[in-house]
Amino acid sequence: MSRTGDTWVHLRECLVCGHVGCCDSSPNRHATKHFHATEHPLMQSFEPGEDWIFCYVDQVVMMPR
Repeated sequence: MSRTGDTWVHLRECLVCGHVGCCDSSPNRHATKHFHATEHPLMQSFEPGEDWIFCYVDQVVMMPR
């Protein structure tokens, strides 16, 4: 549960600064809001078992090496 009392669906971690925010399926969409506020383009899934990176600028999903 978030500080605002809302629940999230999945969490994403900014690969530039380490900020963790909720995904776009969550009510507050903090990961996308973080991108718009900071222009940090790369988010990685923060969920166990998920291993991918999303680039907001290019709108692509990448697999880390």
